[in-house]
Amino acid sequence: MLENLQVPDFEATLTSGKTLKLHQHAGLLVLYFYPKDNTPGCTDEGLQFRDLHAEFKAIGCDIIGVSRDSLRSHESFKAKMSFPFELLSDEDERVCQMFGVIKMKNMYGKQVRGIERSTFLIDGRHAVRREWRGVKVAGHAAQVLDAARSASAPRPTSTQ
Repeated sequence: MLENLQVPDFEATLTSGKTLKLHQHAGLLVLYFYPKDNTPGCTDEGLQFRDLHAEFKAIGCDIIGVSRDSLRSHESFKAKMSFPFELLSDEDERVCQMFGVIKMKNMYGKQVRGIERSTFLIDGRHAVRREWRGVKVAGHAAQVLDAARSASAPRPTSTQ
């Protein structure tokens, strides 16, 4: 459980030739980890985040998809699906290890090492506000949006 823990600073390569430098990121950030570009579940998840992107942006929340695929694969996937957000290439699994999303999974009766579909909502102070592990794709992006709205809402001040 990573909720309320500070995310260590890191830098990672994004699509569009950009670099994510966590210490420079202000505002809310959704990092969603998915197994593989151009597969049915991963495509559906990305499309859900794409379709809600404007609503995330309206509350000052960025979205970044993360997998172990290459930047070349990410660029192709992003263009094909018209994703308005960045994808992060984590070929060395550094970011995946930081968030503990590499798991042994059963695939066609064999044990394989891969990414467990997971999402993290990180606040402007780089603390994990909410995490989802073993994500089921249907309706997930809307759940994350609801949590992001709650996290971005001004906290009431007490009047005593």
